[in-house]
Amino acid sequence: MKAINVTELKAHLSRYLRLASRGVRIAVKDRDEVIAELGPPRESSSWHERLSRAGRLRLGSQDWSSLTISPLGRRIDIQASLEAVREDPDEVRRR
Repeated sequence: MKAINVTELKAHLSRYLRLASRGVRIAVKDRDEVIAELGPPRESSSWHERLSRAGRLRLGSQDWSSLTISPLGRRIDIQASLEAVREDPDEVRRR
């Protein structure tokens, strides 16, 4: 990867854009700190992959496409369960 200063980029912008279009990645520095990158566009990705690359999201290992939900084998009265929780909130922790 080539590294250049902002002033160099401003002076020769068209040259560096041509290099970037040919596949060269260029780091733009301001006072020896990289502030931007020029280069060919990266392949598009989903929002969670972009956040993961930025270090703002940690991807899980679950394969959601193969997830199946198995039946319980017995009927549950939801209303009775909710009423039990309303009467005694600790009911949830006992199960």
